[in-house]
Amino acid sequence: MESKFDVFLKFVNKILNVIGGTALTAMMLLTVSDVIMRSIGHPILGAYELVALLLAVVIGFTIPKVSMDKGHVIMEFLLEKLSPTGKAVMITFTRLLCIGLFAIIGFNLFLIAKEFNLSGEVSSTLKIPFFPIAYSIGVVCFFECLVFVSDIIMVWRGQHE
Repeated sequence: MESKFDVFLKFVNKILNVIGGTALTAMMLLTVSDVIMRSIGHPILGAYELVALLLAVVIGFTIPKVSMDKGHVIMEFLLEKLSPTGKAVMITFTRLLCIGLFAIIGFNLFLIAKEFNLSGEVSSTLKIPFFPIAYSIGVVCFFECLVFVSDIIMVWRGQHE
C-alpha cells in the first residue's frame, strides 16, 4: 500500500516529467525548424538561446523521474558482497550524500536566481529573464531531496529493489 507521501511524489514527478518532455519536444521542433529556415536564408532569431534554456528545463525537470525509476548507475557488484543490513546502510549513506548535494545545489540556484532577478540578467537576443528558470530548477532540486527521502524509507521498509 502506497503512502500519501509516495502518491504525492509520483503525482509531482509526473507533472515535472511532462514539463521536461514538452521542453524536449519544443527543443527538437525549434532545432529542426531553424535548420530548415537557415537553408533558405532565414534563421530563427534566438534559436540558440531558446534551445539552451529549454535544455536546462529538460535536464532539471527530469532528474526526479530518473531517480524514482532507479535509472541511475549503481555499483551492484559492491552491494552484492554486503549483507542485507549492509546494503541498507550503504544505500542510506549514498542517499544522504545525494540529499546534501541536491540541497546545496538547490540553495545555490536560489541565490543565483535572486542575483539574476536583482541585476535584471536576461538572454542576449530575446531578453528572456534567467531567474524563473533558476528558481524552478532550484525547487526541483529540493523535490529531488524528497525523492531520496522516500528511497531511504523504502529501503528500511524492505521495499527497495
